Amino acid sequence: MRNLLQIIRTSIVCEPMIVCSCNVIRAEEIREAARDGADSCEEAYAYLGCGLQCGGCESHAEALVSAERACHRLAFAPRAA
Repeated sequence: MRNLLQIIRTSIVCEPMIVCSCNVIRAEEIREAARDGADSCEEAYAYLGCGLQCGGCESHAEALVSAERACHRLAFAPRAA
């Protein structure tokens, strides 16, 4: 299961790319915020101490949050007996 999660994460972003140039936020920072409970782009940005500026990054940031939350649900889902 952990290998699957690593493949999913690696396929999303393979390098430390900047997602938001207004706030200089990297993809990994958004994923970290999602792992710590952020359920939306706005919550992730608040977690990082800033807010959405121009909105150009919103769809990418939302996709990162959604993907990371999905990985988290898979990793911690109850296992069938």
